[in-house]
Amino acid sequence: MWQPEPGWHPMPGGTSTTTVGVWRASIGDRPVVIKRLAAPAHYDPPELSDPRHFAFWRREADVASFRLLEGVPGVALTPTEVHEDAEGITLISDWVEDAANAGLFVVHALGRFAGADLAHVRWLARNQLRDRLERVERHGGWPTLERTTVADVAHELWRQRGKHLDELDALPQVAQHGDPTPANLPGRAGDLLIALDWACLGYGAVGADLGLYLLPAREEFEPLLDAYLLGLPDGLATRAQATRGAQITAVYTALTRAEWALARVAGGEGALLAKFRHPAVAPHLRALQRQFPAIEALLEG
Repeated sequence: MWQPEPGWHPMPGGTSTTTVGVWRASIGDRPVVIKRLAAPAHYDPPELSDPRHFAFWRREADVASFRLLEGVPGVALTPTEVHEDAEGITLISDWVEDAANAGLFVVHALGRFAGADLAHVRWLARNQLRDRLERVERHGGWPTLERTTVADVAHELWRQRGKHLDELDALPQVAQHGDPTPANLPGRAGDLLIALDWACLGYGAVGADLGLYLLPAREEFEPLLDAYLLGLPDGLATRAQATRGAQITAVYTALTRAEWALARVAGGEGALLAKFRHPAVAPHLRALQRQFPAIEALLEG
């Protein structure tokens, strides 16, 4: 049975259905990050073995093995070794120092990357937001939000989700990182953004990566949109199309994350309102609050 070495130092986060853990370690004088992926068992959800689903378990390893992203615009990958065995895959990547990248630089790079030609690789993620909302639907939607002051808004947007997902499908489909959090976008090499964790790499609506990045961003939407558009290749999409892709992605992701955070604490003692300041909840509620202009835009049509 696979086990981490005693000298490896666990890093926060990084766990999912198939991610066993992430560790910082050294190989000789080389600082590295080690990530362990577990192969799905027969009792795991079938989506983990679906090459086009965002949760496909081995996509990050395949990105490194096939060197799919070598020479693409906007981003660079850290060198990664892939070691596969009967139980799963171990990824060993060079440690990336935090360059404290500004949000405008990040989204400009994501806009440039949107123009990458990833060909028709069968294991690229498609329909990420649709698949995520289908997973939410299987768990009952957003029931905890119905106990908050955004209940009416959440109810109406949940009712309209099919229309908005169809809007995303009709937008230009571009290369998408799929999980552009600041922790996954730490480094810089000249004018290239060094990005980590390509487990959700695929195609998505123009503006979708921008919408995901908006949630933890310090900057406001308009300057980020301008920087993203400057990065997009000429003629790929209009400002209105990128705006709509960002708005739909940001709003539905923010509502889903707020539901997830609130549901985790809702069962404890005390009123739900008193838990809004819980450290595991407050950041998600602040992110949702920042999306109110986008929510209004979606509700207006």
